[in-house]
Amino acid sequence: MTTWRHFCEIQPIAGEILMNSFKKNRLSHAYLIQGGQGTGKRTLARLMAQTIFCEQKTAVEPCQTCRNCKRIKSGNFPDLHWIKRDGLSIKNEQIKQLQREFTYSSFESGRKVYVIEDAHTLTVNASNRILKFLEEPTSDHVAIILTENSQSIIPTIRSRCQMIDLKPLSQEHFQTKLRENGINPQNTRLISQLTTDLQEAFQLNEDKWFAQARKLMLQLIQVYITNPDDAFLLLHDDWLEHFQKRHEQERGLDLLIIAFKDIIYFHIDDPKSMVVFSADDPLLKRAMMTFSYERLLNILQALLHAQQQIRQNVHPTLVMEQLTLQI
Repeated sequence: MTTWRHFCEIQPIAGEILMNSFKKNRLSHAYLIQGGQGTGKRTLARLMAQTIFCEQKTAVEPCQTCRNCKRIKSGNFPDLHWIKRDGLSIKNEQIKQLQREFTYSSFESGRKVYVIEDAHTLTVNASNRILKFLEEPTSDHVAIILTENSQSIIPTIRSRCQMIDLKPLSQEHFQTKLRENGINPQNTRLISQLTTDLQEAFQLNEDKWFAQARKLMLQLIQVYITNPDDAFLLLHDDWLEHFQKRHEQERGLDLLIIAFKDIIYFHIDDPKSMVVFSADDPLLKRAMMTFSYERLLNILQALLHAQQQIRQNVHPTLVMEQLTLQI
């Protein structure tokens, strides 16, 4: 559960700005929220929606227990419309459908909110359609636009939104929060390399899919080291079956990148920076004997290139087969 108090601990400036807007009843008709991956953009958008629609809030804090709060959390509230990219972009037809929805009266609350994720992927036509939406603001409509890079949003949209800039969380602060919530030190180190969003971190810690992903990552590295001829077998029988969606494929490559960085750290005698392995791990010692420092740097470049290919929608089987040949 995220409250304004919790959010202000990790994003004090953004939190204070928005809390004051709610306290003074001066909510803007449109917000452009910028922040890197894991800075809490989706969490903030959901918290803002709950604050707008909560039936029993205390000051600005949503109760988290009323019918509206629970439905927003579950993604099933009719006056909150959440737009996500379709494939590589947010398309004109998605925004057109959103506009159709907003021609109807509010179902329950008298207000409507729409959230656009990954707004930097809006097509030109979709951006122009959103602009027309913003040019005719009404008091009962609120837009929350999320992006990792506000400079990729057309200037005419930026000029009609209040900018909220989310800062990267410090590793120390984030890891402390995870430990305080009962996540063990090993998982804390790994998860903090993948996200700085507390809610996502807690989900990863409990996620059976993620636990299996970590296990497969270690198995694949062991095969690369001990029996490279079996790598393609593991790849097709297990890896590609587990990492099916694009965000899952990116997560798998993230795990491999972190693990191979650990081997580099061991090479340069910097065990404190390691995340996946402990200094006395037999697999780590064997990896150092198998991969020279120069080869590890090449592998890291290959992993980063593979990740880029996945983002460009190259077929994952081809990407992973090429990567295995390079390793």
